[in-house]
Amino acid sequence: MDRKLRIGVFGGARGATMMNVLLDHPDAELTAVCDKYEPLLRKAEEKAAEHGKTVATFTSFDEFIAQDIDAVVLANYANEHAPFAIRAMKAGKHVLSEVLPCQTMAEAVALIEAVEETGKIYAYAENYCYMDGTFEMWRRYRNGDIGEVMYGEGEYVHDCGSIWPQITYGDPNHWRNLMSPNFYNTHSLGPLIAMTGLRPVRGVGFETNVADWIVELGGAGGAGLEIVTLENGAVMKSIHGWLKREPGSINYELYGKKGMMETGRLPENEPVNVYREGQKLCIGDWEKYQPEKVIARDTAAGFSSHGGSDFYATHLFIEKILGRPDGEWSIDVYTAVDMGICGLLAYRSVLGGNVPMEVPNLRLKEERDRWRNDNLCTDPKVAGDRVLPSSSHPTTPPEGVYERVRELWERGENA
Repeated sequence: MDRKLRIGVFGGARGATMMNVLLDHPDAELTAVCDKYEPLLRKAEEKAAEHGKTVATFTSFDEFIAQDIDAVVLANYANEHAPFAIRAMKAGKHVLSEVLPCQTMAEAVALIEAVEETGKIYAYAENYCYMDGTFEMWRRYRNGDIGEVMYGEGEYVHDCGSIWPQITYGDPNHWRNLMSPNFYNTHSLGPLIAMTGLRPVRGVGFETNVADWIVELGGAGGAGLEIVTLENGAVMKSIHGWLKREPGSINYELYGKKGMMETGRLPENEPVNVYREGQKLCIGDWEKYQPEKVIARDTAAGFSSHGGSDFYATHLFIEKILGRPDGEWSIDVYTAVDMGICGLLAYRSVLGGNVPMEVPNLRLKEERDRWRNDNLCTDPKVAGDRVLPSSSHPTTPPEGVYERVRELWERGENA
């Protein structure tokens, strides 16, 4: 291609980090930004001006998607990515989708089929796969350093209680106020699936008791837990949600038949710790180190959001569009859907009394029809009269809570 890729960003809040990458990327440029909240559009214009550039801004997605752009970054609400991804691809645009890929099984099927029908690139921006520690573990597992995986753990503990007003705006129908505890699962499970390259085949879901402080702010439920079996028989444990520790915990462990790898749980730990067994059983060596960046090292060094991982999710998408080798590290639609539907099915497991759920292989067309019209979820706009409760524990937000939270948001205050 004899020009830079023209890329638009849908969602001015979460999308700001992707905008930062695009404003100075050697092979792409930020062309347009869309958001219904106009102050975010003004911020995008100001940021572009600081870089000596201009961007077109829109409050209408229809007008935005009609622009002469090659690709779209979807950083809108987490429960609305699939419908907008499908619209964008049918409009001829490549898509980089923020977390999550879909909120129903029907959306999972429709998303995959839109990619297949349009031939457009779909990439999943599960940024926790690209943090220094997890990306290094991904590379080293693929290199065979610890042998075939047997067990893994992923932990994403992030208590959002204090910032709830700033991320839900006091809107009773905000997706965060409606989501089930298992819904937002790919920050914990996603890196494990990416590292191993294996497909999940079965899962069981659990929900902790209620996070009272979230209910008092208008949300529901507690932390979610999934136990997932991969196609080789390995077992993964994924936990995420509202648990008490500060700072939060982002931690991953992978046990193979020749050793294990883990990220450092605490700030004082090294980002990667690797144990490899030698020639004798139970005797081996440890490596504990800060990994070097090996892809676009100089450019990546200038980005720190989410541990620098936001750069890689965006950069590798660009590399994939351009047909370059590093684009193979970009997460495709099939892997993205594998990550996401584990959470959807885990919540059904919870509601059924922790029953095992088979995870369909939606790469196979013959497995899709069962799920094609399955819109069960906690979002009444999508599920209609088949809407699921937001938690397996009956909870009732306090009277007047949304008005109180909205006032905090309008004043720019945390809870």
